[in-house]
Amino acid sequence: MASTSLQLLGLVLAVMGWVCGALVCAAPLWRVSAFVGGELVIAQVTWEGLWMNCLSQTTGQIQCKTYDSTLALPKSTQAARGLTVLSLMLCILALLLGVIGAKCTHCMGNANQSDKTRLGRLAGVLFIVAGLAFLIPISWTAYAIIRDFYDPNVAAPLKRELGPALYLGWGASVLLLLGGALLHVGSTTVGGGTLPPIGKAAKDNPGAAGEVKTQEKSFV
Repeated sequence: MASTSLQLLGLVLAVMGWVCGALVCAAPLWRVSAFVGGELVIAQVTWEGLWMNCLSQTTGQIQCKTYDSTLALPKSTQAARGLTVLSLMLCILALLLGVIGAKCTHCMGNANQSDKTRLGRLAGVLFIVAGLAFLIPISWTAYAIIRDFYDPNVAAPLKRELGPALYLGWGASVLLLLGGALLHVGSTTVGGGTLPPIGKAAKDNPGAAGEVKTQEKSFV
């Protein structure tokens, strides 16, 4: 039978990952100014995200501005936007299916439990796909930042460091993957679709067993 506790734990972890993913998508803290050498003005810190960049000063003033053109952005940023938004949309769909397919809910009335099991397992798979879709842009952005940081051909003012949003994004991806896996396992019916053993079937229906023996004798 499906495990209600695993289903609920998987849903809770997945929802936490979805909320963290939404914060990461909106936060302009993917890239932060790197203080290397003496060419940077340390009185100002540049933050860069998927939708805007911000300039923070030591006086406490923060000025943010959205990007003027989407098409003018690098291809990696455009792909990161698409994957993060796709991941968040998949999480919403998976959450709806997970709540409907949970054993402790009655959204489907007196529907067959096998249908609820299928919905729960599908929700777990969608959460896993969403976690992978969110993990790709986070990891690729971190790789690009580290590559440019150690590239001597990149000017010091253009170097960036890993922002706190990337670390939160890795945590969100882990929560989505773990929550989806627990939801899928908790929605799996153990032995629900297997046929009963031959001996047990013969005991439960002795008339059918007698018919089988009669047919065998007739062929002989």
